[in-house]
Amino acid sequence: MADPELSTMSEYGVLGVRDVDFTLDRVPPAPPLATLVEHFWRVTWDVPAGRSADVVLLPNPSVNVVLDQGRLTVYGVTHDRFTYTYRGRGRVFGIKFRPGGFLPFLGAPIADLFGRALPAERLWGPDAAELAVALDAEPALDGLVALAEAFLAARWPAPDPQVELVQRIVRSLLVDREVTRVEEVAERFGIPMRSLQRLFARYVGVSPKWVLRRYRLHEAAARLAEDHDRPWAEVAAELGYFDQSHFIRDFTRAIGLTPVAYAQACRRKVAPMSA
Repeated sequence: MADPELSTMSEYGVLGVRDVDFTLDRVPPAPPLATLVEHFWRVTWDVPAGRSADVVLLPNPSVNVVLDQGRLTVYGVTHDRFTYTYRGRGRVFGIKFRPGGFLPFLGAPIADLFGRALPAERLWGPDAAELAVALDAEPALDGLVALAEAFLAARWPAPDPQVELVQRIVRSLLVDREVTRVEEVAERFGIPMRSLQRLFARYVGVSPKWVLRRYRLHEAAARLAEDHDRPWAEVAAELGYFDQSHFIRDFTRAIGLTPVAYAQACRRKVAPMSA
């Protein structure tokens, strides 16, 4: 079984340096659920009347089940950054699954969910609608988590050894700075490249190259936001980018600004980009 103590998810993904527009809470799952669930999360906000606040996010290679405005929705992985706008007072609650962890529930390739938002009733029927009502009425975070855990535990799928393999590979892509090419991962795990690509398409929904690149860009954006004067070339080298033009191209495509422009926007604490 996968070690629930080993994260398979980047801690980063919120772009820019922000004032306190919202509060993000993360709660780890109970150990029996931790092989498939990364964490539960809740975002709350209270924006003065007549104003709004945007948050721009870089996606992770993860499926989320999200309660927003009383509706429960399954969100597949997407390539592009996206913007969420806060108005008034509100909250969003979600279940973030580990990469590969949602396939046993879905029973179909995760690539089928790519870029899609699926009403949870399509997967779990009327029970999902009942869960949405219960979650929407629950004010406390621990109550939200308890409801979600009970729902998942009652529908817990049979073990799938491929899920553990996927998570071991994803963990390597996340934490091992010596890994700069997917071919190195394929060799390390003794998996032919084509088999690795098929495995990720089925269980993760995106390619291993996308996962590796996205995790590095998450961290690059976080480092430039924290230290605006740090040379971006130094950050790129630390994260395994030895071709500076390659780093600039990847960063700009994902973030929407060059590394220099992004650091400057973070220094000014302005909204540096939108989806």
